[in-house]
Amino acid sequence: FATDTTAKKMPSLVINTNIDLGSMDQKKDLMTKLTQIIASCLGKPDSYVAIHLNDKQAMMWGGSDEGCALCTVVSLGAINLKNNKAVSQEVCGILSNAPFGIKSDRVYIEFRDVPRECMGYDGRTFAS
Repeated sequence: FATDTTAKKMPSLVINTNIDLGSMDQKKDLMTKLTQIIASCLGKPDSYVAIHLNDKQAMMWGGSDEGCALCTVVSLGAINLKNNKAVSQEVCGILSNAPFGIKSDRVYIEFRDVPRECMGYDGRTFAS
C-alpha cells in the first residue's frame, strides 16, 4: 500500500489545554499556523499534517489551574532530537504569545515515532 515516501509523510499534533482558544475562526488560524510548523520542522508536506485542538479542558499542572497544555506529536519517521527541539520551540512560542499566554514551562510535548504497521490510513496500514 504505502511507498517509503508515502509512509514518511503522516504527522499529527494534538493539543489539550485548559484555556479557551477562541472562536472557530481563531482556531482555524491557529491550526493553519501549527500545520505549517509541523510540516516545516518535520520536513513533511502540509497536506498530510493533522491538527486536533481540545481547549477548555479540566486540567491542572503542579496543583494550579493556570494555563497549561499537554501535546502529542505522532509521525512515521522524522522524530529526532533536532526536529523535536524545533517543534517544541515553535509550539511553545505560539502558545506563550497573546492571546493564549501559556508559559512554556507549563507545556509538555510527547513525541512518538510510530511503526508503519501501527498506523492506519484509508482502511489499511502504512506497512507494505
